[in-house]
Amino acid sequence: MDVSSTLVFAGIILVLLWLFSVNNSSKHRLPPGPRALPLIGNLPQIDSNAPFKSITKFSETYGPVVTLYVGRQRTVALFGYDVVKEALVDQGDDFTGREQLPFMLKATRGYGLGISNGERWRQLRRFTLTTLRDFGMGRKGMEEWIQEESQHLEAHIRSLKGQPFEPTFLLGCTVSNVICCLVFGERFNYEDKQFLRLLNIFTEFIRFNTSTMGQLYAIFPWFIERLPGHHHTVFAQMDEVREFIKKKIQEHKETLEPNSPRDYIDCFLIRMNQEKDNPSTEFIYDNLVSTVMNLFFAGTETTSTTMRYALSALIKYPEIQEKMRQEIDTVIGQNRCPNMEDRKSLPFTDAVIHEVQRFLDIVPFSVPRYTLKDISFRGYTIPKGTTILPMLHSVLREEKQWASPWSFKPEHFLDQNGNFKKNPAFLPFSAGKRNCVGESLARMELFLFLVSLLQHFTFSCSEGPDSINLVPEYSGFANMPRMHDIIATPR
Repeated sequence: MDVSSTLVFAGIILVLLWLFSVNNSSKHRLPPGPRALPLIGNLPQIDSNAPFKSITKFSETYGPVVTLYVGRQRTVALFGYDVVKEALVDQGDDFTGREQLPFMLKATRGYGLGISNGERWRQLRRFTLTTLRDFGMGRKGMEEWIQEESQHLEAHIRSLKGQPFEPTFLLGCTVSNVICCLVFGERFNYEDKQFLRLLNIFTEFIRFNTSTMGQLYAIFPWFIERLPGHHHTVFAQMDEVREFIKKKIQEHKETLEPNSPRDYIDCFLIRMNQEKDNPSTEFIYDNLVSTVMNLFFAGTETTSTTMRYALSALIKYPEIQEKMRQEIDTVIGQNRCPNMEDRKSLPFTDAVIHEVQRFLDIVPFSVPRYTLKDISFRGYTIPKGTTILPMLHSVLREEKQWASPWSFKPEHFLDQNGNFKKNPAFLPFSAGKRNCVGESLARMELFLFLVSLLQHFTFSCSEGPDSINLVPEYSGFANMPRMHDIIATPR
């Protein structure tokens, strides 16, 4: 058989496979959606530069629950607060499945908390939440760690003597050191070359997954894997992170004192030893390595990116920055560290931080869910094996939930008397049983770090406020803010 005949034969087989999957789907009452093409599904209708925008447009025609095909993968997108809450909270047990994202599967070897399901997920999530809380996540002990790290950050910025700098890696170091204290039991110097290398790898990994090639890898991993390209470099770099983590685990094994655990790794190693004879345990070495990778990565990137975006927003809106500073000076002054008790007395500052998270919309799709069984939802049947996209973008920008969803307005979180008010549609950490495991830590970091920075510095840029563009540079799996050189003038 010649090459052309082989290609035709392969094409026929693929079309038959697609037709089989579509016919199989017709047995269920799927939500409505746009007509899909063989093999590539609805990809031609999705803008790779901002896929969440294209997918959101489908809801204008087909309603708040939409079926589409990303390649051959059947996908159901959920739009608006009411629908997302109904799925993730009211029917939370049905939507606990996690999509096996190809790039995460490759990086973690399929182990760890991030993309696990079933008993593995239950065991690891319960243990992780309990252990992180025991070591102070959301409590006074963690507050002191963040306050100490704030002082390191302040000292480093002062050493720049008002010169412009790009804050990505500095903020990455600051935030990462907090999770490093929890997981590794140590912090790293801002000049540590290996530490900076790891943070650079995290940034490259996010950029790759947000790029067009990263999106293609997520849809056609079996094909892209066989092509030359930058993705091979990115995954080789993630192997460097794995080796770093393995080295730290070995150091912990050699110095472990079972009656005096120092951090997350110690606690996991102790649990591994306790359950070594349990054939159904999930406390195994591979899960330790990959869960530490999950925590290290997630505990660094999202919070540091949000802080960087916050500084850009404050430079773009200097009147907001000044109003925050006046409130902070009145309540705290400049001579003591802020603490979480101060938040109730800083309603405007708290509102700005919430608005930064809403407006950045860092994970517009949330982290995709996956149906582990057939699910009945809003009169439809969503078959087992369907990807679920809870469109957080549609919640954070929903017109009936926010007065001016497309404008940066801290007033979204203030009542008519200037008091902070909650909005149930504020879901940057997702919702339900698979919401962000580090939500309380991230909230504490954002508040304490940003308040501390505004106590001691005024932020600006050489080109002026109008030069700041808050539209993300990349919009794929995540919204990645643009980089700006900023100036921190000591007060």
